[in-house]
Amino acid sequence: MAIFNSKNSSNPFLKESAMRKATFPMAGTEQKTMTIKGAIDKTLILFGIMMITSYISYTIPSNIFLFTGAIGGLIAVVVASFKQELSPFLAPIYALLEGLFLGTISAMFAATADGIVVHAVTLTISMLLLMLIIYRLQIIKVTEKFRAGVFMATGSIVLVYFMSWILGFFGVNLPFLHEGGIMGIGISLVIIGIAAVNLLLDFDTFEKGQEYGAPKYMEWYAGMGLLITLVWLYVEILRLLSKLNRD
Repeated sequence: MAIFNSKNSSNPFLKESAMRKATFPMAGTEQKTMTIKGAIDKTLILFGIMMITSYISYTIPSNIFLFTGAIGGLIAVVVASFKQELSPFLAPIYALLEGLFLGTISAMFAATADGIVVHAVTLTISMLLLMLIIYRLQIIKVTEKFRAGVFMATGSIVLVYFMSWILGFFGVNLPFLHEGGIMGIGISLVIIGIAAVNLLLDFDTFEKGQEYGAPKYMEWYAGMGLLITLVWLYVEILRLLSKLNRD
């Protein structure tokens, strides 16, 4: 069924067709194409921007940084999803805004437990390297069925978090999602696992972009996609460590 085909997915940062559609330049024009090295370079630039603003907001945390970063970053992601050619401008903006969010939320968690941020950063980097090794050795192959499965799992998590956010306005909390204990910790581990396998899709996007001859601006798009996954993974690891610290 088409609804379960990742090429037709409503999430452009997960679907391979984003690269396919970007490979058709206007007639009579020449374009430089995307390379894996170029995408890696762009990712490092975005990561550097995010680290700078993260440091600033970590040292002077503010609710303004928190909400501006979260909402502004989301807007940048949505616009880039539909206007991929704007990625060279939107990706750095996303990195800057997301840094404001990450620095503030890291400061909030750091106030509850010593060393939690260092441990979260270490685990995130370790997970990134582990998934890269798994991808390169093809221990897990990124097939269409795999993409569809990851998409459905990720979509389910987004739906649960959205429901939790809506219910929060009415003073209702979903059980276990934000709690400690065996169930709460188990749920966090599952979410972290799903976030981690999304990295495999990001790595595959780098390769598919080069394979399909995607335009050069798609390097920024791919780098932005990887950064989105890393941010999600880091925040989920922070939440898990916070739960473990309470128990």
